[in-house]
This record gives sequence, C-alpha cells and structure tokens, in this order.
Amino acid sequence: MSSLPARSTSTAMMAVAVLVGSAALPALATFSGTAADDSGDSCDVVNADWTATARVDKDRTELFGDYGNSGVGWTGGDSTYSVRQTSGRQLWLFSDTFLGPVNDDLSRPIDTPFLNNSFIVQRGDELSTVTGGTPGDPDSLVPPDEPSTWNWLGAATGSPHFVDVMFLEFGAFGPGQWDWAWRENKLVRFDPDSYQVRDIVPMPSEAGVQWASWIERFGEHTYIYGVEDHGLVKYMHLARVAGADLTAPWEYWTGDGWSPIETDSVAITSGVANEYSVSSFHDGYLLVTQDTNELFSRNIVGYVSCHPWGPFVPATTLYFAPDGLGWDLPEPESQTPRGNGRAPSKAAQLVQGAVMAGVQDANPNIITYNAHEHPELRRGNRLLITYNVNSLDPNVDLYADVTIYRPRFVEVELSAG
Repeated sequence: MSSLPARSTSTAMMAVAVLVGSAALPALATFSGTAADDSGDSCDVVNADWTATARVDKDRTELFGDYGNSGVGWTGGDSTYSVRQTSGRQLWLFSDTFLGPVNDDLSRPIDTPFLNNSFIVQRGDELSTVTGGTPGDPDSLVPPDEPSTWNWLGAATGSPHFVDVMFLEFGAFGPGQWDWAWRENKLVRFDPDSYQVRDIVPMPSEAGVQWASWIERFGEHTYIYGVEDHGLVKYMHLARVAGADLTAPWEYWTGDGWSPIETDSVAITSGVANEYSVSSFHDGYLLVTQDTNELFSRNIVGYVSCHPWGPFVPATTLYFAPDGLGWDLPEPESQTPRGNGRAPSKAAQLVQGAVMAGVQDANPNIITYNAHEHPELRRGNRLLITYNVNSLDPNVDLYADVTIYRPRFVEVELSAG
C-alpha cells in the first residue's frame, strides 16, 4: 500500500466528527459567550452577547455521503473550500482526494487513485468530479512541478471570467514520515466553465506565511488571510489588493497600517488553524476557526471584530465535536461554556468521555481539523460550517472505511443577547 502524504500532525489536530447516514439529527447543542473589545473601537457585533445553536446539516451530509459511497468519481477529500458560480453552480474545492471505486463493504481498494487536489461541481442535487489527467489515468488538477513535491489548494474567489485559487506547494526533504514542509505560494487561475488551468502565478512567499487560509472582498479591496505555522502555535496574517485581481500589487498589515513589503507583515492573533474564514457579519466581521490553542481540540470557535484586521475577540464556541480522537462522546443537549466562550479543557473532555461513554473499542486515531464557514451559503444568522476528518493511521483507516475522510457539514445559528 502506498504511503499517503498526510497533513502534518500540527495541521490536522483539531475539531469535530459527525455520523454519515439517514439517522435523525442529534439534539441541538447551545453555546454562549461574551465579546469584549478593548481596542477603543466599538461596533454592535463586538458588544453583543452571542449564543450559538448547532446541528448537523443532514441534507448535505447525505448528498456527499451517497455520492462518495457510489464510487463514481470523488469518494473523499479535505480542505472543502467553496465558490458560488453562475447558472446555479456551486464549486467545492478539495486538497488530498480519493477517487472510486468503493467496495460493497465501504472499504477502498488498495490501488484506488489518490490525488492532491480536485473539484466537485454541484448543480442542485447533482454532483460531478473534476480532475486533471484523463478518465483512464486521472491526475491532480495542479500536478507537482517536480518529484517529491505536491500542491494543496486553499481559499478561492470567482467571477464570471475566472476562478482564482491559492495553492501551497509542499515538498519532501528527507525519508521520514514527517520530513516535508511548505515551500511556496502560488495562484492558479482556472477557466470558470471547463476548469482548465489558464495560468499559474508565483505569489509572495518571503515572509514564511502560507497565504491561502481565506480570501474575501470587503469594500474596495480583496483581503487575503494567511497563517504563520510554527506547528503547535499558528498566527493569522493579512494582505490585500485593490479591486478583485489577486495578481495586482499586494500590501500587508503592519499593525498600524499597510506596507508593500511582505516581511513587514505582523501576526494578528494566534489560535487559528491553517484553514479558517473571515467574513462580513452585521456591522463587523466574524472569524470561524478550529481552536488551536489546545492540542486535538474539538472546539470550533467564533471571534468578532470591528475591522478585517482585528483585534478579534472571543464571541462563542460555535460547535463542540461529538467525537474525535476515538472518544465517542454523546452530543450534549445543551452546554454553557465557561467565561471565555469555550468548552471545557481537553483533559476534562477526555475524563468525561471515559466516564460517560466507555471508549475501549473506539478508534484512537480519528482526528478532525480546519473548520471554516461558507458565507455564500449563509442565511441570515444561520451559518454553514465544514470541517475535515482524518486518521493518524491513514494507510489503514482510510482504506478500511471510506466515510472517514470526508467533510462534515454543520448548521450554526447565532443569536445576539
């Protein structure tokens, strides 16, 4: 069995897991918290007391589950970015991707195709897979430039004329399982109808920031969010361009203004994942991320700010994973986190899980990571959030059960007190 270039443990040690299938929705989980902005600025979104009520998005879970189980095209992947296109199309973007077939027992053949990036096009309730290569010999949409390298995609933005996707190139530097690292950022421009690659443009990479976490248009600028990844500690960074063309000159947030020099970029906040989202929300901005302040966190948290560059202050826990790391915890009917708007510590969660559930037979390898919102699918205060599920033993678990390595879909309703 070939070895998979799994995401680093520091990237993939985060958040939630949800059952795939037609079972009834779990009980709603309610979280609350208070945001207090000490920046001197004031906006209603920061001054509000936010409460989050979360539930599994059953329709999307079943749609992607049924499609993946069919073995026709995509059967699993991670990242799960999205772009709304014209003519009612929704484009879903994935990094590492398994294709079919799928065995009758929902396992994968050992020789199943494995790619580093792919798309799914959604038209109503119909899904179709887009890859590179040929039907008989599929390849990543953006294959590696040289041996022992690969490209994982990040956030995207679209127009009637193009789909722009930020990509991260990684490469191996030794024979060990974790002997690989990020190398550079690149922008890939796709045709919006055929999804053929039109152009690949090198992007700023000198500051050590992976500029692919999120892209969002606010006013006259398009903002590009990135992560400075130190393994257990990760920092948000921010760049922007005038207008919508990401190939235009970039400028970088310095803490009190903007500079055209990438290395002037400063860290805005820690605790973000490699993939997160920042979007307009009421009169301010909402950050959605897996909480990386603790290892293997199962908390998806929300922060709010009056500005795209922060400061971001805790609003509330948006979702508390019902499982992860093999701890099969029943989802609580309700839960009120402590004063910082977050769920109990990981140690407390594990003790609670051992007492409540009995986990001797649970899979200890399952992990969740990289949660973010899909603002184009937001309805009022109801958010759609996805997160990824993986295993620390992918060469066994991801072949034994195709349902593990897929996005999970959660609806979160925010209420202001």
